[in-house]
Amino acid sequence: MTAPKPGDPIWVDLFTADPDRSIAFYTELFGWTAERGGPEFGGYITFRKNGKAVAGGMGRQPDDSDGPDRWTVYLAAEDARATADAAATAGADTIVPAMPVGDLGVMAVLADPGGAGVGIWQSGSFGGIETAAIVNDGSWRDHDGAPSWFELHTRDYDAVLAFYRDVFGWSDTFAMPVEAGFRYTTIRSTSPMLGGVMDASVLPADSPLGWMVYFGADDVDKAVAKVVELGGTVLAPAEDTPYGRMASVADVTGARFSLGGDAA
Repeated sequence: MTAPKPGDPIWVDLFTADPDRSIAFYTELFGWTAERGGPEFGGYITFRKNGKAVAGGMGRQPDDSDGPDRWTVYLAAEDARATADAAATAGADTIVPAMPVGDLGVMAVLADPGGAGVGIWQSGSFGGIETAAIVNDGSWRDHDGAPSWFELHTRDYDAVLAFYRDVFGWSDTFAMPVEAGFRYTTIRSTSPMLGGVMDASVLPADSPLGWMVYFGADDVDKAVAKVVELGGTVLAPAEDTPYGRMASVADVTGARFSLGGDAA
């Protein structure tokens, strides 16, 4: 993956009520391997694809809230504590205060002013996702089973964009031309764009909000079928878009994610 800049998506991890079922699901779906950390890391799971770190996972603790199982996107920061403090000043709620994770780095989790959960990661000995990201020339490359696009759906589009620009230093964004009320801004203006923010106010009221991770698939339709075979569900069936073939699914415990690949 291209060396991250502050504010770039750098890591994703899964919060799951059933780590064993989740491990079985993702290792079968994407061909990942899974390593469990020791007690000092709370049994944290590191998923790898061809030996490269692609994602993490953590089981629920007894005192955790009843929120849904979910994927969390982490953004890079040079100083996680300072970024978390700036986020709080800018209207974010703190979910997990900035804390060191051994010598691996420093993490924090917050809810942005629109209510979306997002993580902060300050790299130490661990730099984050080790696989290639999506490129913005209309194709997907070196993407199978890798986190490849990161997208925030929010109904507070203007305020949330201002928040990420101020707190995470998103100074080089690109606002796509507005078509039929659809507003979308990419995290970068040049390749690799990595992800973006979508104005979800035009979507149905029951549409899911928050950060979404897209995992690449050589064949999106086969991947969707595999999700169902493994006990997951289809939230939005595969369809061709100007940016490739996309589908939205949920895993075996209900955590939602998307799949992306070249158009059929």
